[in-house]
Amino acid sequence: MEQLRTPAPHWRVFVDGRGADAPVGATALEAVRAADAALAAEVVAGTRRITDSRGLDIPPDSPSHGGAVYRILKVRAGGAPDSAE
Repeated sequence: MEQLRTPAPHWRVFVDGRGADAPVGATALEAVRAADAALAAEVVAGTRRITDSRGLDIPPDSPSHGGAVYRILKVRAGGAPDSAE
């Protein structure tokens, strides 16, 4: 008899307006990676920052949550986020 497997629990997050399924317990960076691995790599490289829907910085290692809304902004040469994106 074949057993049905329950899929790993995920929650829905939104990155730059696109929905993605991130594992429950994911960090903000892992949630971004679930939506767009290339954007996550830029966050790791320091050329982009994760912000919330209001534009406030979110540390990449902070816990994510279901329904989280993240915006990814370019980082200017001085280290400040570029809000003109």
